[in-house]
Amino acid sequence: MSQQYPPHQPQEPGRGGHRPPAGFPPPPRKRNTGKVIGFGCAGVLALFVVIGVVTAVTGTGGDGGDRAGRPADPTRTASSPAGGKPTAADEPDEATKSGAAGEKEPAKKKAVTFKVWGTAPAGALGPLDITYGSDSDNRKGNFRDGTFEATLPLDGDALYYTVTAQLQGSGDINCSVTVGGHTEKAHASGGYNICHAQANAGLLGGWD
Repeated sequence: MSQQYPPHQPQEPGRGGHRPPAGFPPPPRKRNTGKVIGFGCAGVLALFVVIGVVTAVTGTGGDGGDRAGRPADPTRTASSPAGGKPTAADEPDEATKSGAAGEKEPAKKKAVTFKVWGTAPAGALGPLDITYGSDSDNRKGNFRDGTFEATLPLDGDALYYTVTAQLQGSGDINCSVTVGGHTEKAHASGGYNICHAQANAGLLGGWD
């Protein structure tokens, strides 16, 4: 009668110092998954940091290049300071300004003014009799509401300018003539008296 032996039980590798029997592949080694994940996160973070640094450096360099390569302001010239304002040398002098103003606004012609004022009732010969003008120009005036006023252009060849007003029986009046800022005045009262004011041309070009 033959003797039976129990079946051979394979032992777990690494325990008891036994090696797996010939013909069986070695068991697979366990990978350290935590370390791999840790290294992967660190790499992604480092990549973002590098990208941020490169972007900052590129932006600064681009701005500086734009400022350095900006063209000069064409409105600025060698004779004008910053801002394009003209200097004193660029502005016209007073003579030029006055000449331009003279061309646009011609000088006003001087005038001679004649006046009569006061009380002068009409008489048997009519109302107050007024005449005015120069040695070469004699005119008739009308006395209304107690006043009379008239003007004539100044004639450089005139020898005198005059105004006369004769009362018609009664009244009290004043008269004046003004030439070039000079005024001559006169007065008459009662009867048929005459108010006579006259400005004469002087030898030196003035009036008296």
